[in-house]
Amino acid sequence: MPVKINISKISAADAALLSATALKAYNDHYLHLWYDNGEWYKQKSFTESVLKEEVLDSNNLFFIAYADDEPVGFLKLRMDAVLETDLNKDAMELERIYLTKAASGKGIGKALVDLSVAVANDHNKQLIWLKAMDTSTGPIAFYEKMGFEICGTHHLNFERMKEELRGMVIMKKDLR
Repeated sequence: MPVKINISKISAADAALLSATALKAYNDHYLHLWYDNGEWYKQKSFTESVLKEEVLDSNNLFFIAYADDEPVGFLKLRMDAVLETDLNKDAMELERIYLTKAASGKGIGKALVDLSVAVANDHNKQLIWLKAMDTSTGPIAFYEKMGFEICGTHHLNFERMKEELRGMVIMKKDLR
């Protein structure tokens, strides 16, 4: 039976919900990247206070995704984010799409990417770009299916992250 998908823009008042949702999704997919099970990164990125500050930044837009009224993921967009390979284009970064394992494969990721494209079009952006872990073949294939193409690489410098898992691909989708 298909799930009922709802996506809501959130404000700083929703920081606790965003933190809980982010931690659940992160724990479902990314703990293997770290020597410390991601504890350092989760404290740096997903506490209520950190996320509240990020939501208050006018360059960021956050959305919570619900499946059958349960929060199952989130989207973070950076509205003005230049892509180094396309300096002359007005670009937006799809900085994070995180979904819980239970929400994967139910059309929610597609709905979040579609929302990202709609937001970009509403703001007259020329392209959207993102980074994905280079070992994440499933997500990379998903983004390619959604019209993104690999245009570069990136290397994370987090000392608590396993060296062999620090690689990322940069992907972009031209809108014009």
